Amino acid sequence: MSPVGRRGGTASTGRPLRGPWAGPLGLHHPGTSLVHRAPAGRKLVALAALGVVLVVLRGPTAATLALGVVLALAALARLPWRRTVRGMLPVLVAAGVLAGYQTWARGWEVGVEAALDVLTLVLAGTLVTATTRADDLLAVVARAARPLRHVGLPPETVALAVGLFLRTVPVVARVVGESRDAARARGLARDPRATVVPAAVRMVAHARTTGDALAARGLAD
Repeated sequence: MSPVGRRGGTASTGRPLRGPWAGPLGLHHPGTSLVHRAPAGRKLVALAALGVVLVVLRGPTAATLALGVVLALAALARLPWRRTVRGMLPVLVAAGVLAGYQTWARGWEVGVEAALDVLTLVLAGTLVTATTRADDLLAVVARAARPLRHVGLPPETVALAVGLFLRTVPVVARVVGESRDAARARGLARDPRATVVPAAVRMVAHARTTGDALAARGLAD
């Protein structure tokens, strides 16, 4: 199951669709770089190892070096920087707020470290999803979830849940964007209800449609 959408996804041919990127999980950017050719399992292991390293190594210097390494890999993979930065704008805002609070509470070094760690992990996750086909990621998840079969949870169900999550992220971004555009066209750009209510109704309808499709295939139980 590949996340496919009119915006921010990839077509079945593997070519990126045109339109704004839907966020850190809404982009697949095909390529032939070393990062693209690396096995999906190794990328996920490296992502987990990066999280451990950021927890163990403290201080803004280590956080800066880690961010520099991820940025270098992103440059090697030739990610579309404009779409990447635009999709990460909410993360940048959250990192700024986190940095401000941690600086006030624990000092500037902790504030800088916390903000850089967040940016590093999100950008690293973006790099993995941007350079790996969704089918490959789900295959790795299914293999990793095989031990769960012994407790009654089929690994295919775990992979399906992850696939639905990846598919839903760009859908949510697209629906919110279209609802915001519709509100702006009616002169209600400053009324959050004009965006939130239609978007919520459409997402509930999307969830019901997805559930019905799963039930029709015998996957609802």
